[in-house]
Amino acid sequence: MRTLIFILISSLSSTLALAGVKIEHWTAPTGARVYFIETRVLPILDVQIDFAGGGAFVPAAKAGVAGLTRGLLEAGAADMDEEKIAGRLVDIGARLGGGADSDRASISLRTLTSKPEREAALDLMRTVLSAPTFPQAVLEREKGRTIASIREAETRPDAIAGKRFAAAIYPDHPYGVSPTVDSVSAITRDDLVAFHRQHYGAKGAIVSIIGDVSRAEAEAIAQRLTEALPPGGAELVPPPVKKPARAMIKIPHPAAQSHVHVGLPAIRRSDPDYFPLLVGNYTLGGGGFVSRLMKEVREKRGYAYSVHSYFAPRKLEGPFEIGLQTKREQVDAALKVVDEVLTEYMAKGPTPQELAAAKKNMVDGLALRMDSNAKLLGYLSAIGFYGLPLTYLDDFPTRVKAVTAEQVKAAFARHVKPENLVTVVVAAD
Repeated sequence: MRTLIFILISSLSSTLALAGVKIEHWTAPTGARVYFIETRVLPILDVQIDFAGGGAFVPAAKAGVAGLTRGLLEAGAADMDEEKIAGRLVDIGARLGGGADSDRASISLRTLTSKPEREAALDLMRTVLSAPTFPQAVLEREKGRTIASIREAETRPDAIAGKRFAAAIYPDHPYGVSPTVDSVSAITRDDLVAFHRQHYGAKGAIVSIIGDVSRAEAEAIAQRLTEALPPGGAELVPPPVKKPARAMIKIPHPAAQSHVHVGLPAIRRSDPDYFPLLVGNYTLGGGGFVSRLMKEVREKRGYAYSVHSYFAPRKLEGPFEIGLQTKREQVDAALKVVDEVLTEYMAKGPTPQELAAAKKNMVDGLALRMDSNAKLLGYLSAIGFYGLPLTYLDDFPTRVKAVTAEQVKAAFARHVKPENLVTVVVAAD
């Protein structure tokens, strides 16, 4: 019954107003930074804890440690094995989630706020976070699965292209490193224990809480979840990013379609050019069928079923990428069009009509991107992890509407320099 009630409630959308979202922030006695939104609409509590524990903090020879450390948190903790942990979650109708990317590792909890369920769920999350056992048998099993996945990916042109593109735009930088069969094979349980001790410390924890609890209760929750963590974990930053030299990399593959990636390291999440690039990219390649790349590459010439561009800001300069698939024999023609579209866009920027349409879509679409506590939690954790203003959500429509065509042109000129663009083509003649 608890599980049924939880599922029914979870399916409801939060009626939290988009304007006036009140985010409270404080530092817990443990040193953890806490971000909190109180909403009494649903009897649900969502918690996420983020750490600077992503792949960028792992040496290339042990690439894969970050993902395995995060993945094995629920494989055993204190006196519980993975089956017992899973059973407890079912019994109390709670969910643990999360993952690891280049910058951060996270663990999230969703639970009912009725006292028995909430207390049990928080106790379980605290134990999983602070006392993981990293069972050797489970580690070997997960290493085997990871290695099998890597080997399978090495046969697919899309996976090959993505990996080679990252390595090419981030030469000699952790952002460009991907786990390999050798690096995963070399990982030991001691590596996971050491990584957890170094990166899952209380002082580096960012705790995001949203739901049917008071400020006092949120303070107690944050303290409870972080007081048993290792004492270290002060904020860590990956090494500086160096821009690559312009290059064309062609990789043989028997696939009928060429997989193309064009881009470079572009922008940090905290960069003031974030909004001009976000709005401008909608017109260039982020707006689906209304984007210039889609019109020129697909609709006018039929070179690709889909073509896109995006900025993926990170703690340091995250990638700008244009991506498409096309027939091998027309890849050069498609790339010529992509280059022409990008060059013209950077020279002239968006038209007044394009700029107005981009702004309208982004502002009007904000409601759908924030229509549940779970979605709002994603924004809250990003605000905490990347040090964004507490008023970010309230400011978003105003910041988008204020972007001008000249700002878009200037931001693209600063961050998308032709001399640093790298092109990777897999399945090239």
